[in-house]
Amino acid sequence: MTKRILITGMSGTGKSAVIAELARRGHRAIDLDVPEWSHWVDAAQGDDLTPRDGQDWVWREDRVRGLLLLNERENLFVSGCAENMDKLFDVIDTIVLLSAPLETIVDRLRGRSGEGYGQTAGEQRKVAELIEAVEPLLRESSDFEIDTRQPVAHTVDQILSKVA
Repeated sequence: MTKRILITGMSGTGKSAVIAELARRGHRAIDLDVPEWSHWVDAAQGDDLTPRDGQDWVWREDRVRGLLLLNERENLFVSGCAENMDKLFDVIDTIVLLSAPLETIVDRLRGRSGEGYGQTAGEQRKVAELIEAVEPLLRESSDFEIDTRQPVAHTVDQILSKVA
């Protein structure tokens, strides 16, 4: 039986690296934290649990639902974290939470190339706030949690051993 597995976690926990390693190993693996699958929207007034002031990152629900409902013969791994992802939990079989200590996450964010989220001091402070407020909610909805201080290959091995 094929499964739809969501790999989630806060910025800097290694979601993109894990999904890339799964794809490298030949698994059907898609990063949802890209414009094809997600986009910025105006946040609800008073909502301060957002990555940017006044803006929130959300999945394009119709596209993501369509992807998750494709009747394929192999497992589908998707990664991402968005305000509205709980609206798709009904079509996700397993939720994996990636986590790491704040110091590890900040080091990873500082090391991002290009214009990736989390490189400025303000974004890093926001990530710390979101970890405190949002990560416990992610933990409640996840089936299991993996500490990603280990090499990516080891993290992927752990995921595969739990969803096989």
